[in-house]
Amino acid sequence: MARFRRKSCFALIALALAVFIITVILKSLSPEDNNFAGQFTLRLIPPPREMEKDTMVVVSAKPVQMMQAEKPDSLDNKMQDFPEPNYNVQDFPKPNYNVHAFYYVWYGNPQFDGKYVHWDHQLLPHWDPKVASGYPTGQHQPPNDIGANFYPALGPYSSRDPSVLEEHMRQLRTAAVGVLAVSWYPRSMNDDNGEEIDNLMPLILDAADKYQLKVVFHIEPYKGRDDANMRENIKYIVERYGNHPAFYRYKTSTGKFLPLYYIYDSYLQTPDVWAELLKPNGISTIRDTPYDGIFIGLLVEEKHKKDIKTSGFDGLYTYFATNGFTYGSSNHNWRSIKTFCDYNDLVFIPSIGPGYIDTSIRPWNAQNTRNRINGKYYENAFKAAVEARPQMISITSFNEWHEGTQIEKAVPKTWGKTVYLDYLPHKPTVYLELTQKWANKFSEEQKKWLE
Repeated sequence: MARFRRKSCFALIALALAVFIITVILKSLSPEDNNFAGQFTLRLIPPPREMEKDTMVVVSAKPVQMMQAEKPDSLDNKMQDFPEPNYNVQDFPKPNYNVHAFYYVWYGNPQFDGKYVHWDHQLLPHWDPKVASGYPTGQHQPPNDIGANFYPALGPYSSRDPSVLEEHMRQLRTAAVGVLAVSWYPRSMNDDNGEEIDNLMPLILDAADKYQLKVVFHIEPYKGRDDANMRENIKYIVERYGNHPAFYRYKTSTGKFLPLYYIYDSYLQTPDVWAELLKPNGISTIRDTPYDGIFIGLLVEEKHKKDIKTSGFDGLYTYFATNGFTYGSSNHNWRSIKTFCDYNDLVFIPSIGPGYIDTSIRPWNAQNTRNRINGKYYENAFKAAVEARPQMISITSFNEWHEGTQIEKAVPKTWGKTVYLDYLPHKPTVYLELTQKWANKFSEEQKKWLE
């Protein structure tokens, strides 16, 4: 019995010692060592502003810590859950040509462009110098440090890469999207961070046509935009691209098939300027000419409804993926906006998105983050759009990575103290699958409306 008590005593001492050692080890670990908890928190709750510099966003061109990163061009593991290439397009979901996705072709990398383009986006300062002084400045340094809060499955790709275009078209077709709205600047022009885009259009049109997709032009607010040069640019687009089989044309109520154009930040020009182009009696009128089209203005503030009608636009869209950020992007306003459009014979195209976060390039803008809530935010937006009974729905966006509105595949990635957001616990294809689900539902609902 005494020997048994001694053995029990020794066992208890050994157990107590083991507990003590484990406790000491756990207490010695820093919060940064607990990667699971950190990533889980980041996916569900946008971090407070004081945490952004260390965890959620890339804010420095030279991080304190370095980790061995994945090779951006190593796609075998990243793409393993996506179907193998299948060039029989009949095996893909039927494209819904009333579902449009805003598509950006301003990305570049050294292999195809001689340098990184847009992935190296600058950190944009706040307009108030006092606020700006409290946030970092600099420029991102790809391939690991990119100007986005998520990391693309394709790595920091080039929009000139034929294999990237092929993959994008497959993803879009898999999602049942029918139309790409390509962000476009006129010849020899570009945005502040990119290169000329127009010379990519033949590649995009050819890639889209292979998957029976269509292309529209999302015309950006280029320098000096007015009625006269807009007319010249529309003429150029029609004459150069109008005969391509992927060039989208919208069937009007009168039976005409006309090109459709989204005009971003249309409010920057006054209604009088637009009326010269879009009204039949305007000096630069495009109406009843070979270059006529369906022109869709951007609705931001409520007053823009009247301006869009006065300007001669054929319809309006809302673009922003931030519910509540503007009058136009607020889901609860869409039914009344649709009523206004119906009364004034305008096309209504609400824009829906999976979420919003741009703190990788605007570190001071955390208040406008819209959490994805594991896909619920996207589905709620889609539901609100369908219930408004619009003619078309636009998606912001397929690949606007800077603002975190992409539905393109993203993968988990950690680099130094930077933890990129991801789509976990879902697959990288989750937003493509949700898009297909709602594109089909939208099509079914539209058939009911016409019965």
